[in-house]
Amino acid sequence: MSARLIRVVPGHPTADAAADMMCREMSKISFLFPGQNSQYTGMGRDLAEKFPVARRTFEEADDALDFSLSKLCFEGPEEQLKLTEFQQPAICTVSVAALRVLAEQGITPVLVAGHSLGEYGANVAAGSMVFADAVRTVRQRGRYMQEAVPAGQGGMAAVLGLSSEATARACSDAAAERQAIVSAANFNSPEQTVISGEAAAVERAAALCKERGAKRVVMLQVSAPFHCALMQSAQDRLAGLLQGVTFAAPRIPVAVNVDAALASQPDRLRDALIRQVTGAVRWVESMRLLIAQGTTLFIEVGPGKVLTGLMRQIDRSQTCLNVEDAASLERLLLLQSTEAQAKDSQR
Repeated sequence: MSARLIRVVPGHPTADAAADMMCREMSKISFLFPGQNSQYTGMGRDLAEKFPVARRTFEEADDALDFSLSKLCFEGPEEQLKLTEFQQPAICTVSVAALRVLAEQGITPVLVAGHSLGEYGANVAAGSMVFADAVRTVRQRGRYMQEAVPAGQGGMAAVLGLSSEATARACSDAAAERQAIVSAANFNSPEQTVISGEAAAVERAAALCKERGAKRVVMLQVSAPFHCALMQSAQDRLAGLLQGVTFAAPRIPVAVNVDAALASQPDRLRDALIRQVTGAVRWVESMRLLIAQGTTLFIEVGPGKVLTGLMRQIDRSQTCLNVEDAASLERLLLLQSTEAQAKDSQR
C-alpha cells in the first residue's frame, strides 16, 4: 500500500485521523528537548505563522519576560540570541511551541528528557512546571551562569573518540597537576564527552586526552564553563529562585540529567534542576534508560537536530526524528502513516 502525504492543518480531520492512527500504532514515544547552542535566527517563525497554538506560546513568553522574545527568535540579531540569558528562554519557548503543536496533532509522549536547559521543556511537557514559570526561570538561570565566572577564566572542550572513562581520568589528572578545577561536564555519546573548568586546567586536560588517544579535541566558544564546580554560585542563586516556583506531580516521568534516572516527585524534579548546574549531563545513560523502558520512537522537540545526531552515536537502531517546523512535523506524520498502513496490510 503506498503512503500518501498528510497535510498538517490544525483541526483538519485528515491530520486528526493520522494522529489517532499514530497513537494506536506507537505505544512508547519519548520526547527529547534540546539544550544550549541549538538556536538559530528564524527559529519558531514557521510554527507561529502556521499554528495559532504556537503563536500564542510566543505571546505568552513575551508577556512573561516583558520583552519581545518572539522578535528575537524570528529576526535576531544573532549576537543577542547567542547570549546565554536570551538563548535559554528562546530555545525553551520554541520547544514548548513545538510541543503544543504536537499535542494538537494528538502526539504525546509517555516519557520525556531534556539536555541540560532542555530539562525545563521536559518538565513543561510532563506537567510539573507551568510554561511561564519555566521561561522566566531559564532567563535568570542563564544570567546566573553567565555571572558565575569572569569572562576568560573558564573554558570547555569537546573530546571526540576517547572513552568517557579515559576522558574523566585525564580531567582528574589535570586537576591534580594544576591544582585547578576541570571535570567531565556532558557525557553526550560514546564518542563525545565535553569537559569544563578553569581555562588552564581545561587546556591541560585536552592535551592529556590527545596524548591518550582522542581523535580530536575541540575548544568550544562558550560564555561560561557550564556543569562544573565553578558554577556553584549560580546553582545557589538558582536554588533560591526555584524554591519559589510551584512544581506539580508530573503526568509522566522525567529522565533527569544529573541522576540518569526517572523522577516523578515534584521535590525531586526541582532538586534535579538545581543540582544539574554543577553536575554533569549524563545523556548516554539517560537515553539508554529510555531505550530500556521500551521507547519505540524518539522525537526531538525544538530547534535543531543535535540530539537526533547524538542518538545515532548512542544507538543507531533507534528511530529519532526532530520537529521544529511544519515540514518536520509533516515528515513525522508521514512516517507514522506509512508504518500504520504497513501494519494494516499485514492483518
